Amino acid sequence: MHDMPERNRTALAALAVVIGLFLLIGAPILVQNSLDPVLEELLEVVKGRPAFLSGLSLFTLFYPLWRALSFIAGVALLVSAPSIRQGQGWTLPVTLTAYAMPSIGGMFMFLPFISWVEGAFPIPLIIAFVGLIGFWATLALRNTDRLHKIADVLTFTFMGMLATHAFVIGVGAQRQLMTRPSKPLYEGLEWWILTMTGDINWIAAAGLVIAIPLLIMRKKAGWYLAVISAVSILLIDAPAQIIRTNTLDYLYGSLLSIGLLLWLAIPAFQERIIGERVSMTGTELKREASGIKLDDSPGTPAVAS
Repeated sequence: MHDMPERNRTALAALAVVIGLFLLIGAPILVQNSLDPVLEELLEVVKGRPAFLSGLSLFTLFYPLWRALSFIAGVALLVSAPSIRQGQGWTLPVTLTAYAMPSIGGMFMFLPFISWVEGAFPIPLIIAFVGLIGFWATLALRNTDRLHKIADVLTFTFMGMLATHAFVIGVGAQRQLMTRPSKPLYEGLEWWILTMTGDINWIAAAGLVIAIPLLIMRKKAGWYLAVISAVSILLIDAPAQIIRTNTLDYLYGSLLSIGLLLWLAIPAFQERIIGERVSMTGTELKREASGIKLDDSPGTPAVAS
């Protein structure tokens, strides 16, 4: 980031301070004002539909969890702001990961809110969009060419979308398993498949989040981790959609996985993101990206000179 224009560094530092303060002060209040109406509506729903009773426990757990992650992300942004202004390179993966927390968490909290709270403004959407503003601004203001910016925005946005959807799928699987009719037994393929879809999607979601800082540092490991996570989701969501046809959620997960794999497979995107071309089988095809001089030392990550 040291080669970034001073005005861009100043803008990103100021944005980090503003969003950091929001995540410390405003977001916690918004999360609570989102959780309470969801729980109130669910308390009424479960009187006639006990199958949704598990939602009370899960939302009580995960809303505060994402609030905590966003709070820590806010601290990270405030601590990093002076170094962002100075253009220190370590701040890029830190801030991008920090912005991903409210983006993913806000979208997760948004879905139960619009499902259960009718006629109210979707409060969690504010948290999600604040995170996305920081996320996209960090990618857009980097000192890169237009194709690199397009590759960054498409690839990283799809990573965040897929991570969000995978987390939601995991929560949905747990919600259904907690209130299954045959509990503690699993009667039929449509029930025990949930033990796979939930856990695999959660693990893959964590992998996608970890891949974000690795990939922005142009580490090939980040590319492979994103591919592994996307393929894992695709391989479990596609058959789950066939087995559990009463919802299209697994189809959406499959499509998002295919979309991310598409962006990761485009050679021109690979050149910009990790500095080389690779195939899905791991065979290196090209070592040098257009206009980017790379370190060819064995075992040394590709970095801009």
